Amino acid sequence: MPQLYTKLYPYFIIAALTLFTTLLLWMPFILKINNLYGIDTKNTSFQTVLQHWDGPLYIIPAKTLYNPKNEILAGAPLGLETKYFAAHLPMYPLTIRAFAPLFGFPKATIISTLIFSIMLFWFFYYFVNTLKLSRNPLLLTSVFMFITPRFFVTRSVGSPEPMFVLFILMSIYFFVKKRYLFAGLLGGLAITTKTPAGLLFIAYLGGILYDYIQNRKIDFRWLWLIIIPGSLLLVFVLYGIQYGDFWAYFKSGDNLHLLFPPFKVFNFQKNWVDTAWLEEILFIFLLYGLTVIELLPFSGLNNKISSVIPNLFRNLKEILGRVQNDIIGKETMRTKRVFFYFSFVFFLSLISVQHRDIARYSIPLLPVALITFEKFFTSKKFLIVLIFLLPAIYLYAWNFMLFNIAPITDWAPFI
Repeated sequence: MPQLYTKLYPYFIIAALTLFTTLLLWMPFILKINNLYGIDTKNTSFQTVLQHWDGPLYIIPAKTLYNPKNEILAGAPLGLETKYFAAHLPMYPLTIRAFAPLFGFPKATIISTLIFSIMLFWFFYYFVNTLKLSRNPLLLTSVFMFITPRFFVTRSVGSPEPMFVLFILMSIYFFVKKRYLFAGLLGGLAITTKTPAGLLFIAYLGGILYDYIQNRKIDFRWLWLIIIPGSLLLVFVLYGIQYGDFWAYFKSGDNLHLLFPPFKVFNFQKNWVDTAWLEEILFIFLLYGLTVIELLPFSGLNNKISSVIPNLFRNLKEILGRVQNDIIGKETMRTKRVFFYFSFVFFLSLISVQHRDIARYSIPLLPVALITFEKFFTSKKFLIVLIFLLPAIYLYAWNFMLFNIAPITDWAPFI
């Protein structure tokens, strides 16, 4: 019994901390405080939390299942066309629909997010602890709850991101364990939550190619990974049935923001940018660019690069460091190799996104960066600064939640 308590104790702590930090964030809205550190909040309530973008948008497919003949879609909620909601993939709406009989549709958006946030932090702890990726897995998980502040908000309002990141992390875990059926199924769940999970499939191709080059053997279990793109095709089939248009996702309006060449986000004239105050985006690119470089020695590519252009990368091994199998376990090596391919592919797509909210688009890379730099993120110096900044993180979150709300005047389609 004591042994079971010891094993379960971290999970109780994680659940309690997630609930406490979320309720603390919600408290000014629940209590209807009139003034919040100089911010006028007289007309706010918990409805403000429920009204946060993009939560209400997912209620529409949850209620209509993308049926354009449904009176809700026919009524063009928020002035949006029926195919606009094809950009909001079905997995998160299905959970909203499941919780709605108990909580109602608006509250179901945040109940789903809260439950999947707890599950994400649970699995992140399990992932890090089982694969021995940090000496302080519980501490690293606690840091994950607040870093980044944008993620802190996202996990506390109606959003698919916690579910999305959970499925990605679980898929990576089973890929590392070479249980490709589960990796494919969970990757399939991820891609029916948000389409960027397709980048996970591309990353797996890199890992498979490495395994083939090393062993000169084909593992037919790799075929299970086809479930990932296959699941997206099933979503398109659903759209074909409901909308009568297999390609409805690509006709959902101004929702596709991946443009080449990269760095097109730095254009204040574009609708989804609309500002020149973009300096923090460079810091986001810097963090995840450093993550890719830090993981490069685990990729198996550094020797290839050195041999192809020896003059330029003569000292690459010394710069990046050597990775020894006898020091780092094989599973840890394999984990970080998959991390490299995923972060590399995702980073290339991230720098090609033309949208102001790069911080939200980058959330799937966050656990990879935290694990990659876990010694820094669990260091005393970092923790002192993080604790000092916690009030600022909450103030950022409250300020953002008061600003980023959907202009809903008629709640009838959402209730």
